[in-house]
Amino acid sequence: MGAMFRSEEMALCQLFIQPEAAYTSVSELGEAGTVQFRDLNPDVNAFQRKFVNEVRRCDEMERKLRYIEAEVHKDKVHVPAVKDMPRAPNPREIIDLEAHLEKTENEILELSHNAVNLKQNYLELTELKHVLEKTEAFFNAQEEIGMDSLTKSLISDETGQQAATRGRLGFVAGVVQRERVPAFERMLWRISRGNVFLRRAELDKPLEDPNTGNEIYKTVFVAFFQGEQLKSRIKKVCTGFHASLYPCPPSNTERQDMVKGVRTRLEDLNMVLNQTRDHRQRVLVSVAKELGSWSIMVRKMKAIYHTLNLFNMDVTQKCLIGECWVPTADLPNVQKALADGSNACGSSIPSFLNCIETDEEPPTFNRTNRFTRGFQNLIDSYGVASYRECNPALYTIITFPFLFAVMFGDLGHGAIMAMFGAWMVAKEVSLAAKKTNNEIWNIFFAGRYIILLMGCFSMYTGLVYNDIFSKSMNIFGSSWLVPYDNETMETNAALTLDPKDAYIDKPYFIGIDPVWQTADNKIIFLNSYKMKLSIIFGVVHMIFGVCMSVVNYNFFKRRYSIVLEFLPQIVFLCLLFLYMVFMMFYKWVAYSTLSEDQAYSQGCAPSVLILFINMMLFSSNEPEAGCKEFMFEGQGSVQRVFVLVALCCIPVMLLGKPLYLLMASKKKKEAKPEQANGSVNQGIEMQQTDIENGQNGEAKPAKAGGHDHEDEPFSEIMIHQAIHTIEYVLSTISHTASYLRLWALSLAHAELSEVLWNMVLTFGLKDHGYVGAVKLYVAFMFWALFTLAILVMMEGLSAFLHTLRLHWVEFMSKFYSGLGYIFQPFCFKTILENDDKEE
Repeated sequence: MGAMFRSEEMALCQLFIQPEAAYTSVSELGEAGTVQFRDLNPDVNAFQRKFVNEVRRCDEMERKLRYIEAEVHKDKVHVPAVKDMPRAPNPREIIDLEAHLEKTENEILELSHNAVNLKQNYLELTELKHVLEKTEAFFNAQEEIGMDSLTKSLISDETGQQAATRGRLGFVAGVVQRERVPAFERMLWRISRGNVFLRRAELDKPLEDPNTGNEIYKTVFVAFFQGEQLKSRIKKVCTGFHASLYPCPPSNTERQDMVKGVRTRLEDLNMVLNQTRDHRQRVLVSVAKELGSWSIMVRKMKAIYHTLNLFNMDVTQKCLIGECWVPTADLPNVQKALADGSNACGSSIPSFLNCIETDEEPPTFNRTNRFTRGFQNLIDSYGVASYRECNPALYTIITFPFLFAVMFGDLGHGAIMAMFGAWMVAKEVSLAAKKTNNEIWNIFFAGRYIILLMGCFSMYTGLVYNDIFSKSMNIFGSSWLVPYDNETMETNAALTLDPKDAYIDKPYFIGIDPVWQTADNKIIFLNSYKMKLSIIFGVVHMIFGVCMSVVNYNFFKRRYSIVLEFLPQIVFLCLLFLYMVFMMFYKWVAYSTLSEDQAYSQGCAPSVLILFINMMLFSSNEPEAGCKEFMFEGQGSVQRVFVLVALCCIPVMLLGKPLYLLMASKKKKEAKPEQANGSVNQGIEMQQTDIENGQNGEAKPAKAGGHDHEDEPFSEIMIHQAIHTIEYVLSTISHTASYLRLWALSLAHAELSEVLWNMVLTFGLKDHGYVGAVKLYVAFMFWALFTLAILVMMEGLSAFLHTLRLHWVEFMSKFYSGLGYIFQPFCFKTILENDDKEE
């Protein structure tokens, strides 16, 4: 948790690596995942870098792997998961891997090509068999009709014996796709002017396309015609409609012999196809075992060469130089990785690391674990923290689920949410292994610990509200007694309980007394209670946010801001709004129905809101007879002093920092000529401390300057401070009112839960017997459905978003700038995970 208080200290380092050890060294750094490299060749085109040929080799290997993977998935071969993550291959293994992939691709290509040819032959023979079988019925029908009558029907403009003597009737047989048959018939009719007699029959079973493997439906046809000219036209139409034509003997005996020969060839070809499929299956199964490892090795290799393209060669072309950001805590790991990389390739010259000073803003790195990662993501979604800035995620772990629970307070609904979160936490290893592209599930699973804590906190606030599915629990016994007899209670619809007679002067052990569940003024009471509670939590939350700014001011050496910004801000907030919270507590303590002084009886309690408004307007109201305008003596004077002091804080916030920076800049300008004249070497000679710090590669952490405006002109500083002051003064009012959403959503959630109980579940509780059981079953089903869909999911999402806004705007705006950029180390694990998500 200590690492979450602020981002880790970073150092800018230079790496000096021998070319022969560069590949293995970067591979070791990728396995460690602690280094973010900088591009030292920003002006060099990607195609002109040193290792562009190696990257192209990796691209070619990836192309081959994609082809092999597509063939494996095409045949529905199972690809086993990779158990032991392989390391990046060394240069010798790369050559072997490349040759193996080339051989595998060629083998699969040859198998696929042979399979396509065999399937094409099988398709043609199958179509020929169907043509011969289907045309048998056509020719039998032709013999029944008679050749002369068919010939006469085809040639209508000539008579009798003259037409019959022109020659024999010709025909063309083949198959065409079923969806093209209507257009095919129309075209034949048009080109022949009705002188073509077409017979067709649909194939019962679909055929397989040899190229795609898809099912295709076809129709056998026979077109009878007369004349060679018409025959050529029909063949052109068949070619245009991609119809396959097959020879069909006119003699019945020849057709029977041809069918037998085709069936024999089909049996032989089917046997060859089965053997080809078996061989292809064996090859793909053996390849599938190594496919995952090959893919990981190639992606790692490509990432290494991409990273090496960020390096620069020295003048002698004998050393690769790279720059990188490294967390200072991981510097020993980086040095060890460089040493392991040099030893792996047998380099005689070791690689070394040198830390350099820089004024550049370092990346922000917050080390997280499975529990804290979700909360850190909530903060980073608003804006990545500036370098070494105070990290709100540490406090969000508690404040986020608590403020959510204030709005979602229900013991039953909180238990449902907590059980869902606990299930995801308990099964997180197995659930994480099941990779899915479902974004909603991935969001839920990433926030499993947030959901668990929100559910647990909601159970606690539900216990305080004494609310479980809109009902109360009388666990510790009510503190109220009923001083009426049965006859009085039966004859009166509502009775008033006087605290003097009905209250036993011992409050309920924890939370709200269950007697309020049956009270007619329940909503009025809860309104007042939850409204004041939301203001109290809001003011405390904002004060905590303002106090966190002190940590940033102190760390970034801007201690003048503590006096000129923090103090007037906290005084302004406390004198106005913390004083309002004080009045709430004082009213609860001082005013009671049991008080003997009438001025401090419950009926004389002044409204805190009216008192606060009068305080800001310097006005007053006439109290009722026997009551006092203020809660205590001298309150009016105290309030006037508080308002005046708060108003005096505004010019301090507005002018304090700009005037201080103006005077400080004048002092610097006056001091510069004195320093230049007073120094003999004028800073030219290197100091002893500089020499000592530059040796042995000691860590020189980057300077954490924060985001201030000290170097800007006075006018810019003044404008920025004016905006900041106006925003803060106005936001104290608007942000305090914004926390009333805690009251509004809590009340809405409780009322929705009560309405759902009274209008749905109560419907099944009214009847008895078998009918009542059936009605209760149906009513419970709808009640449970609406509870999960509306009250748990929709209301939970609404409360989550409102809680997120309270943290981003009301809390973090008091101290958090969020102008940094995230630390993105070169890490094989992250690269592989991102590639899997894109796929």
